[in-house]
Amino acid sequence: MLRGVRVDFENELWIWDARKGESWTFVTLPMEASEDIRHLTEGIRRGFGSLRVRASVGSSTWQTSIFPGSDGAFVLPIKRAIRKAQHLEPGDTAAVTVQLLDL
Repeated sequence: MLRGVRVDFENELWIWDARKGESWTFVTLPMEASEDIRHLTEGIRRGFGSLRVRASVGSSTWQTSIFPGSDGAFVLPIKRAIRKAQHLEPGDTAAVTVQLLDL
């Protein structure tokens, strides 16, 4: 659910097909929240349509960016260090908080 500029959700971690050998792991934001974010950030997105965020998974919090995905929903990269700290693997479901920093 979108709360101003914060999104709390749960979704499955997945590996980007184009970079399977490098195991780039992502989680997809909900479509409704992605549409709200797109509307709120029109004209302020960065390269590749990215937006700066503070993300949290479990006890780990870090700053990164979200990117528009091919289906219209934004995606959040989950760094290996975060996955290890939270004992997550691709296919696991994670509880995620994303807070926009560009608004």
